[in-house]
Amino acid sequence: MDTAAVLSDAFGRIREEVHDAVEGLSADELNARVDSGANSVSWLVWHLTRIQDDHVSEAAGREQVWLSGGWARRLGLPFPDRATGYGHSSKQVGAVRVDSAEPLLGYFDAVHTQTMAFVRGLRAKDLDRVVDESWSPPVTLGVRLVSVIADGLQHVGQAAFVRGVLERR
Repeated sequence: MDTAAVLSDAFGRIREEVHDAVEGLSADELNARVDSGANSVSWLVWHLTRIQDDHVSEAAGREQVWLSGGWARRLGLPFPDRATGYGHSSKQVGAVRVDSAEPLLGYFDAVHTQTMAFVRGLRAKDLDRVVDESWSPPVTLGVRLVSVIADGLQHVGQAAFVRGVLERR
């Protein structure tokens, strides 16, 4: 299996899990928090999508889908356009509310499409390119993509857990 195939498979798994965690939930379920300090499915999926969009678009030299696709306006969240949810307070988490799964999955799928277009063209040697010199050691493309995959899988797993809790109530 080559580099592009491995990365495509990993990002494809995130997509499958996001759809499984979100599809069929009502707006109330998407926005529900199991307690006042917990994350909702809508926040978790929005956040993992924002991180993927932010990090992959920067590495690919492309504009974020959040901005180019008008998703910031469509979701109408009360944050600056570049916000990703990193470091959000409980109050900010609660401000991520959607009326249905459609815009949440629409944004995710648009980011997934852009991500796949980028990773399908990668070769092993591309993963050594430094994409962020603000860390010591500098972050390579390979490390950045693994980080995005890990973040996506962690947060979609949390969303699936929240869904399970809500369905068992």
